[in-house]
Amino acid sequence: MKKKLLKKILIGAGSTLLLLTLTLVVHIYLVTRPQAPTSKTRAMARIDFKQDINDQDARKITDWLYQQPGVDHVMVNPKTEIGIFTFYPLKADASQIVNKLTASLNYRAQRYIPTEEEMQSGCPVSSTSTTYKLYHYIRQIF
Repeated sequence: MKKKLLKKILIGAGSTLLLLTLTLVVHIYLVTRPQAPTSKTRAMARIDFKQDINDQDARKITDWLYQQPGVDHVMVNPKTEIGIFTFYPLKADASQIVNKLTASLNYRAQRYIPTEEEMQSGCPVSSTSTTYKLYHYIRQIF
């Protein structure tokens, strides 16, 4: 009697674990596949200023960026000389915005674009984790 109960518990636990693993696999596949931007898609861009900026400059840059079509949110930190803004890719292009900013406001700035290595290291699914290995295996299958 106890062996049958133990067998049912083990089968139920194994089935549950299998179902949860399959759910995780499907979730990872769905959220990591490339998708074309939609009208609700927001992207983030970073601007590195190649000169000292103060609080007044930061306010001026922030105000200017908010006036650009497609820009959603702006943060400029004068201490680190970095600006971050979110935008709608279907309405605006980050590189064009940065080029326009340097021409209009006469700041030495450039858009920061991470290298492929930085993109991989910044991924929340670490390349050494079991989840990443599972993800990589699934990507090879599909």
